[in-house]
Amino acid sequence: MQKAFHALISKAYGRVAAISRMLLLFPVIAAPAMAENMTLLAFGDSLTQGYGLEVEEGFVPQLEAWLRERGAEVTVINGGVSGDTTAGGAARIAWSLTDDVDAVMVTLGGNDLLRGLSPDQTRANLARIIAAVQARDLPVLLVGMKATGNFGAAYKAKFDAIYPELAAETGAAFFPHFLQGLVDLGDQQLVLRDYMQPDATHPNAAGVTRIVNHIGPAVLKFLDQTESN
Repeated sequence: MQKAFHALISKAYGRVAAISRMLLLFPVIAAPAMAENMTLLAFGDSLTQGYGLEVEEGFVPQLEAWLRERGAEVTVINGGVSGDTTAGGAARIAWSLTDDVDAVMVTLGGNDLLRGLSPDQTRANLARIIAAVQARDLPVLLVGMKATGNFGAAYKAKFDAIYPELAAETGAAFFPHFLQGLVDLGDQQLVLRDYMQPDATHPNAAGVTRIVNHIGPAVLKFLDQTESN
């Protein structure tokens, strides 16, 4: 009886020990499947920087929160400089690409539009920015801007063509319009009243939320593709 009891205990202990050894292996096996934290540089102007807003209300914090809520392990760096043009971006892109950056989202061109700068020059500057990023073997998401009719139909057509054409030429990922979440409302007075700051140029916190909700899925897809590559 005593021998049988000891045999039963020994057998049970052996099973527990085997299970314990298996459990110890799980972290080793599971670790490669866990996504490492990625760093995304949001490279833009005041729309990216969060002009006129509390820090947590800006585009970068809202975008990072949106992405993390959907499972993305990502840190978004605020590379927005208020008032910056594509020329300014081209001048600072090299030193903005720090060693921790894994991917870059380019959101420049709005100030070129406001100043009526040459679409040819805007295109050349954006091409320089993309080339600098790709020279570091980093993926690029190019976010477009669309012109109003203030400078005429020819200017608008030429400017609007910059972003999709550059994306096609360079292989950059592409999202058509940074402000799409506001444009889709279709009511300019509603947008100005509920989603813009008093300057009628920069979105308020609610406006940023709409922008993030529209651009977020494209950024999430971009990050997924970046990680898989």
